[in-house]
Amino acid sequence: MRVTQSKIDEVKRYNQRNVISLFSGAMGLDLGLMQAGMNIVIGQDFDPICVQTIKANGHCALGGDIRALEPTTVLEIAKLKVGEPFMICGGPPCQPFSTAGKRLGINDPRGSLFMDFIRFIDVVRPRFFIMENVKGLVSSHLTDEQSGDIPLLSGRVQRFSTALDVVLSEFDKLKYKTVYGILDAVNYGTPQFRERLVLIGSRDGENVFLPYPTHFQTHQSSQYRWQTLGAAVSGLKESEQEYTSLGAERKRYLHLVPEGGNWRDLPKELIPLAMGGAYESGGGKVGFYRRLTLSQPAPTLTTSPAQKATLLGHPVHDRPLSVQEYARIQQFPDNWLFAGTTAAKYKQIGNAVPTGLGKALGEAVIAAAENSGSIETKRFRGTSVHSKLRGALVMGEM
Repeated sequence: MRVTQSKIDEVKRYNQRNVISLFSGAMGLDLGLMQAGMNIVIGQDFDPICVQTIKANGHCALGGDIRALEPTTVLEIAKLKVGEPFMICGGPPCQPFSTAGKRLGINDPRGSLFMDFIRFIDVVRPRFFIMENVKGLVSSHLTDEQSGDIPLLSGRVQRFSTALDVVLSEFDKLKYKTVYGILDAVNYGTPQFRERLVLIGSRDGENVFLPYPTHFQTHQSSQYRWQTLGAAVSGLKESEQEYTSLGAERKRYLHLVPEGGNWRDLPKELIPLAMGGAYESGGGKVGFYRRLTLSQPAPTLTTSPAQKATLLGHPVHDRPLSVQEYARIQQFPDNWLFAGTTAAKYKQIGNAVPTGLGKALGEAVIAAAENSGSIETKRFRGTSVHSKLRGALVMGEM
């Protein structure tokens, strides 16, 4: 059979693993996917500062409101046709699934930007998708008016009780096979505890799976143990750090806290004065005057390291973590450029997916695409450890 040039070109594009990135932010997830072997052809974000960051690092980016953006327009710019993109990836903004969202009863993703992510998948028909979001999506319950028994295309009837139920039903309508679970970035080489809900989908019914951990708290080889904050920020010069400043009083109290400590390590007589009104409040208040330790992974980075109740204090210096330290913890390259003010840089980095987790996700998808994720054998001498590991990773499958 004669193979035409158009068929050769089609196969070539198919094998290029071209990716359309939505809600790209500072491209943390995208960088990880690129490290895994994918090609980010275009990025998109509503925040003009994020768009500046994407362009400053040599990538194509679209700004503006995604609700006004047509998927066909993105395909034209990317020079791709319907069905050709290897993947669409992104993390729709998570505000509807926050604690405030629960109080307001607006936890239904059908009224959020999540539906625009679905709209792009429906029109573009990528071979795979990756959607990441806050783990609160799993436990975010709908109101009685929002819930109900809905028949799915698979033939099952599903009761909508959480926001995740809605998400899964929408992917079911698109006939994508989906796996999902909560992954902690520390288990994938990131020097930070950071849990995210991840969904991976396959248009063609391929055996998609969540990436298995590559790093562990205990391991006989140091290269496979959890990465520490100290290893991540090693070599950075103090004189070259960019960071937000602390007030003189807060800085004075932080100076009295040892590495790995917090407000509880202040002199007893100073604690009521240092804590102010928070002293009588409940909760552990672990973030007040918190000084991190070099010998452990960092806590989850926030969009600002200098907030009173969630301070991310440097292990040695009397200041919050710097922009450069933030970037190292999220595994951005040292030469990656971040646009905007210091506050804007913290926000971009703090909202990013660590590139180590992104790489693991990309490798898992490629393994599914190549059907190379496992070794077939007639005999398997497994142990309870293997079963528990798999059970912890795969929460659901459609």
